[in-house]
Amino acid sequence: MKTIVPANTFEDDRFKTISDFKWCMKRGGEVQFEWNGVMYCCFGCVSPVAGTAPKMVICQAGSVEVNTRTEKWCDTADEILEYIVGDDRLRDVITQVKVWERTI
Repeated sequence: MKTIVPANTFEDDRFKTISDFKWCMKRGGEVQFEWNGVMYCCFGCVSPVAGTAPKMVICQAGSVEVNTRTEKWCDTADEILEYIVGDDRLRDVITQVKVWERTI
């Protein structure tokens, strides 16, 4: 018998609180979100160079050039929340962004 698992809705994936986002990042979550028509992605556990300690990273989604130009490597989720998305600080809008994909 096949089991069909329905996809999450935008409301299911939305961050309800700042703590919800911080928990996701601390657990190695991967998130793709949109704010004011621009896509961003962040990863909670990535090694910037092989053999180095994992960090968190956020950037505007797009080509390799766009990612490299806009990326910010961070040690904590609080640092990620200081990233500027458009004209806003992520901390101020994280509960309002449209989350397209979220692993945790």
